[in-house]
Amino acid sequence: MTRYADIPKPIRSGIVVVDPDTGTPQRIIVLQFNPDTLERSIAPQSAGDSGDGGGGGSGGGDRNEALRLKGPAEETWKFTAEIDATDQLEIAAPDGIHPQLATLEMLVQPTSAQLRAASRLAQNGTIEISPIEMPLTLFTWGSKRVMPVRLTELSVNESAFDVNLNPIRASLSIGMKILTVSDLPAGHRGADLYMAHLAQKERLAAAARGGSLGALGLPGADVLSGRG
Repeated sequence: MTRYADIPKPIRSGIVVVDPDTGTPQRIIVLQFNPDTLERSIAPQSAGDSGDGGGGGSGGGDRNEALRLKGPAEETWKFTAEIDATDQLEIAAPDGIHPQLATLEMLVQPTSAQLRAASRLAQNGTIEISPIEMPLTLFTWGSKRVMPVRLTELSVNESAFDVNLNPIRASLSIGMKILTVSDLPAGHRGADLYMAHLAQKERLAAAARGGSLGALGLPGADVLSGRG
């Protein structure tokens, strides 16, 4: 008979906030439930994107650039996450799921201390105030997908509350953009992490079994040379 202790615990997806200088995790956010679906969009950065606007054969782009890439593809992820305090009744939650929601919301806005510091600089007559830099954020989906990201969307739908109007159940729509070496300066820890993520893709692609020309209904390699 199978014992509950023998059942492996599922790996959870999550977000890790990292100090970009030291690589030390500052905060780890484990998603309570893994999303059922992931929507991924991958757009190549093609060098010859000008095209002909649908005119048919009268493109204004450089023909020598048609197969060239300017850099890494732009990839975005979207998914829905669920947070439910009633699923963790053994854990005291006097504030409901306010802490979990606040943690996610702080990923997309500066702290009060950073805003006060910027305000003091403005009051002291600083002409140019640099935008506030946020910590490096990583999204993890198992060991084969660890990537630097920037949250681009956070939509919260609170659907249940306790007697003190603390939210106890919510659905979150989260959108994020994977940061590449085109987005980060050379030597940045996030750029190194992206390169490791890309190398993992390459290893997985190399492990895929190739097909055959016969499966495509092609008689041989000559047909691909234009002489078939």
